[in-house]
Amino acid sequence: MKSGRVLDLGPGRRDYGEVWELQKELVAARANDSSPDTLILVEHEHVVTLGRRTSVENFRPQGVPVYNVERGGDATYHGPGQLVGYPIIKLQDHDVHGYLRMLEEVLISVTRSYGIESERKTGQTGVWAGEKKVASIGVAISNWVTYHGFALNVNPDLSYFRLIRPCGLDPRVITSMIELTGRPVPMEEVKARVTREFSSVFGMELAPSAHEAESAKIK
Repeated sequence: MKSGRVLDLGPGRRDYGEVWELQKELVAARANDSSPDTLILVEHEHVVTLGRRTSVENFRPQGVPVYNVERGGDATYHGPGQLVGYPIIKLQDHDVHGYLRMLEEVLISVTRSYGIESERKTGQTGVWAGEKKVASIGVAISNWVTYHGFALNVNPDLSYFRLIRPCGLDPRVITSMIELTGRPVPMEEVKARVTREFSSVFGMELAPSAHEAESAKIK
């Protein structure tokens, strides 16, 4: 099994722009093998990000910070109650399609462990429960190192998705784990399950990282 690390930037929420800069630093370090494969887990303050495929009609500015970013996909929202994961991984096999399916498998396994009947949906990257979307995925690749990643709706305020057409979809399509299960879902528990399933799907032993150096950059 490969070795890697999990970098949990909680407790609390982190500014999107500062974590974005941290991602890029870690991507450069991973590209030259001076840093291991890393899974960043974080909750953000309210923010909208616009991927490379964002259409003007899918974005309606509403007074929250907005970032144009490198990832694929359309507009999306991040905020409190949503677990965001940024895998910084060197794709040794250069298989981006396979990588996306592996991210979906991680999130499907996690959500099914809570009794949610989640699945893939043909032609729609992400994780779905029936006709509702519970997790989104949008990635970027630099020198065959991944960044950006996934957003799992644990217990966010879903009204914020009405600021945009998330991934080009009707905002009413977006759901959350708490909405699907009808009960509170502890964020720390979800983080632990995501870490476990990520380790299993990617065949990677993830050691908790002492993140003083990284944390200091984003306080």
